[in-house]
Amino acid sequence: MRNLRALSHRCRPWRADMVSRSFASADTRADVDADRLYDAIRSFSSPDELKQYFKSSRIVLSNEVVDGVLKRFRFGHGNPLQALEFFRHASRRRGFDHSAFSADTMLYILGRSRKFDLVWEVLTEMKRTDRSMITPRTVMVVLGRIAKVCSVRQTVESFRMFRKFVPEFDTTCFNALLRTLCQEKSMHDARNVYHALKHDFRPDLQTLNILLSGWKSAEEAESFFEEMKEMGVKPDVVSYNCLVDVYCKGREIDNAYKVVERMREEDISPDVITYTSIIGGLGLVGQPDKARDVLKEMKEYGCYPDVAAYNAAIRNYCIAKRLGDAYSLLDEMESKGLSPNATTYNLFFRVFFWSNDLWRSDGLYRRMMDAGCLPNTQSCMFLVKLCKRQENVDFALKLWNDMIEKGFGSYTLVSDILLDLLCDLGKLAEAEKCFLQMVEKGQKPSHVSFRRIKVLMELANRSEALQNLSEKMRILQS
Repeated sequence: MRNLRALSHRCRPWRADMVSRSFASADTRADVDADRLYDAIRSFSSPDELKQYFKSSRIVLSNEVVDGVLKRFRFGHGNPLQALEFFRHASRRRGFDHSAFSADTMLYILGRSRKFDLVWEVLTEMKRTDRSMITPRTVMVVLGRIAKVCSVRQTVESFRMFRKFVPEFDTTCFNALLRTLCQEKSMHDARNVYHALKHDFRPDLQTLNILLSGWKSAEEAESFFEEMKEMGVKPDVVSYNCLVDVYCKGREIDNAYKVVERMREEDISPDVITYTSIIGGLGLVGQPDKARDVLKEMKEYGCYPDVAAYNAAIRNYCIAKRLGDAYSLLDEMESKGLSPNATTYNLFFRVFFWSNDLWRSDGLYRRMMDAGCLPNTQSCMFLVKLCKRQENVDFALKLWNDMIEKGFGSYTLVSDILLDLLCDLGKLAEAEKCFLQMVEKGQKPSHVSFRRIKVLMELANRSEALQNLSEKMRILQS
């Protein structure tokens, strides 16, 4: 194996962002106001209550506050209709203009709930008030949600509808469509749409790189790479990184190194993405120690590892079941000022789940929360499934209460398993409390969970409590 040092050029130094973007760990006035607003909005049952609240409240609606509230609705899987009512209320405030971030977040929330009619309503309102907020990123946000549940034809039709909304319906928007199709559909679909629409736009290097990045086989990627050069397009570092990545995922490490050599001949310096792909590829061929050496070598050439690079190296050790080395890299990350993300911790949670190790899962969860890193849905599912397997109610309820308090994870997915655990063990009071907490969040428990609680309440002759839950389910359903 060639030494990566011989293939490397100096990369532009990468500086870690030392400031956490997590709203959970921030302690600013805007975050405090956003927390208060988010909790208040979820308790309102009508738009009039929201209006009355703002009349009596002294909270000033700044872009930071509105962005924070909508961010909480997104990551807390809050009620999309409550979020929309708040979004529209803010729009009506004199002197207030939404940021592009808040608009895109609102569209994401509606799209995730498949409320596409409301998505187009909001876009129409944005076009009327400030059309410049509708950007290619907006196009990608909306199309990404549509493509998840609709056909390619419907996705393309929605893309064409954006011609009426986007100030400049150009190649950047076309690229957003292709990227969405590569992510949510198939390369065959993306390639067909590319050929069908390329004459309406002017494909650029980014267009071709998007298509190049979507190929799964090395043969197809190499063929398209040569096609790009025949079109007179000069590949850049992104183009070469696509080739390196496809070779590494195919366990063709020698070919990946040859691509790095070609980069050198073209006077293109490998960047952190190049190295991250190689780190992952070395792990796939069972060489986690060589992958760790890459972390050291890239630093010597001024290309500093980021969280993704460390995650790739940690993943290698987790696959090899060398958790001591994995934890060593986790400590090294933090010592370098890099904040591990949910993906980092999930690498460990996956190992603990399959080894049925709840004790170490609990310890890592505490470390994660102490670091201010909120778990995502995958983290929660690993943990709550492990709790159910071991019939550990205490840890399951601790996780659930943290979710309720801090607004992370999917309440619907986690509650199905949690309520199943509680009902199995006859914990009716706890199950009822979790059910009501979820309803207060504007989230509808599944009918399966409701039926299990219903049976227990009927056996316990708690008709009044059952009637209360039935009424709440009816309201949520409507």
